Amino acid sequence: MSEAVTRPGITADALLASLDPLLRAWLPRQRWFAGKGRPISDFNLVSATELLPPTSELGFLHLLIQVRQPLVPGLAGGSPTLAPDCYQLLVGVRRELPPRLAPALIGHVTRGPLTGYTVYEALHDTRMSGFLLEALRMRARIGTLRFERDPRKNIDDGLAPRVLGAEQSNSSLVYGDTFILKLFRRIVPGVNPDLELPLMLARERCARVPAPAAWFLADVGDEANVLGVLQPYLKGTADGWELALRELAAGRDFSGEARALGRATAEVHLALARALPTVTLGHTQMELIAEGMADRLDTAAKAVPALQPYAPALRTTFEALADLGRGEGTWTAQRIHGDLHLGQCLRSPAGEWSLIDFEGEPSRPLSERRMPQPPVRDVAGMLRSFDYAARSREPWAPQWAGDCRAAYCAGYAEVAGRDPRMDPVLMRAYETDKAVYEVLYEARHRPDWLPVPLSAVKRLATNGPATEQH
Repeated sequence: MSEAVTRPGITADALLASLDPLLRAWLPRQRWFAGKGRPISDFNLVSATELLPPTSELGFLHLLIQVRQPLVPGLAGGSPTLAPDCYQLLVGVRRELPPRLAPALIGHVTRGPLTGYTVYEALHDTRMSGFLLEALRMRARIGTLRFERDPRKNIDDGLAPRVLGAEQSNSSLVYGDTFILKLFRRIVPGVNPDLELPLMLARERCARVPAPAAWFLADVGDEANVLGVLQPYLKGTADGWELALRELAAGRDFSGEARALGRATAEVHLALARALPTVTLGHTQMELIAEGMADRLDTAAKAVPALQPYAPALRTTFEALADLGRGEGTWTAQRIHGDLHLGQCLRSPAGEWSLIDFEGEPSRPLSERRMPQPPVRDVAGMLRSFDYAARSREPWAPQWAGDCRAAYCAGYAEVAGRDPRMDPVLMRAYETDKAVYEVLYEARHRPDWLPVPLSAVKRLATNGPATEQH
């Protein structure tokens, strides 16, 4: 364990003993917990920091805690375990929990040094969440925690905090409709692209991505772990997914917005290509990309029987990509968004689009998420998102999806100078790879949605063009 800054007389082992039984019940219920369906074998406390003075009547614990789980669901004890996941927890400690904080309850401690206390999710306590903003504003250092900020950005004190309701793989706090603090839950050592890329884009003066105002890290060993990023809160913006569904339900055309979103995506790609090195992909690299796609297909087909009938045809798509790499052509790879879909896009009241959440697909290793990739991977993700929107309601609107997909590619070409549809083999391979990922995700997390990517898989298993919707 790293340095522990807790109340006098409370050791790390004793603190963990107090929290262990409560966390075993509470963690699997959280949307951001990645290990659902498997029991927890044990915990390891990486760091523990008391953010409030020892004399305070309240406690505010910042924890980085490793969770070990068996590899095989339903087995514990001597069964093989996956590499532990590390989670960021912010835990409030009170003698009694006021009614307003009842939904944040983790549990009542019955053993160890916190016996008799109640622990809860501290983000819902305005005193605790307000403390985080003040620490960022003042560039505080507390134990292993280091709070940093852009000195050119003004951060007012006393901004009222509130938890953003739509919690996904992370948690977010909004401060006075001025800033939003994204708190990463699953912590991976190394450079987090959700801080790295927006900082780079800010230096390129790319207005399509909100520039970070502040961030905080934990120094654990030789690694700096990014824990949270504070960015401007884009008040009045519309989430791209919700906007698309609303327009679709009203029977309104969305192709104009899709075209504008294509232009915005290309602007971000061009800025990233200026800010960071690009690489040329030859036949060896293309074959490795195709091999990775085929491996992911095999893994998904083993886990989802409904995918198996289509696997042979889908594999030919990846074989075509490998064959493409054996030719004379080359392709450019660069840093990209990595998990682009309508939900990662915001439209301002003036009609301008912004891109957010550059973390990449959380299920993939950080090293892979930070590798240069063909920009068409982002394009394919957005094309899949239009298809998702069209299939999220009845009757399915294939023409609506097809118009959006074509308009998005056309808008992208207006800025990038090349239409992504001019690389049909590459586009088809990346769209297929994304659909396979979606099948596995939905089977694990949202079985009711599984027919959506399966319908795309069925289409992609034919020989029609990648933008075909029928």
